[in-house]
Amino acid sequence: MIHFKRLDHVLLSIPEGETENARTFYSQVLGLTEIPGNHPSGAIWFEIADIQLHIREEAGPAYRSKRHPAFEITNLEQARQELAQQGCEIEYSSEIDGRQRFFIRDPFDNRIEFLEFVTAA
Repeated sequence: MIHFKRLDHVLLSIPEGETENARTFYSQVLGLTEIPGNHPSGAIWFEIADIQLHIREEAGPAYRSKRHPAFEITNLEQARQELAQQGCEIEYSSEIDGRQRFFIRDPFDNRIEFLEFVTAA
């Protein structure tokens, strides 16, 4: 049996030549703090609470997948408004009891979910 402790990081792929655009989106639009360093395969790393988000260029055809990381946040409506003001298209999906959520796509078509757990009124 595997005894998992926590999620350490998520890696998202971007097209070749897009690292600087990714750095701008993740640091300025999402407001993440970049982790400095010479990371493997030229990746850039960001802090999100107690996990890391790794962004790395990869060759290959573009695709539009529903695969995604989901990040729990504490200010879902404020985040939705701010991301919409930044030009992010807000997407919705099926409802899940006990949580509210929405999705965006980064400039490289990676799907990202933001969710907030809610208590019944």
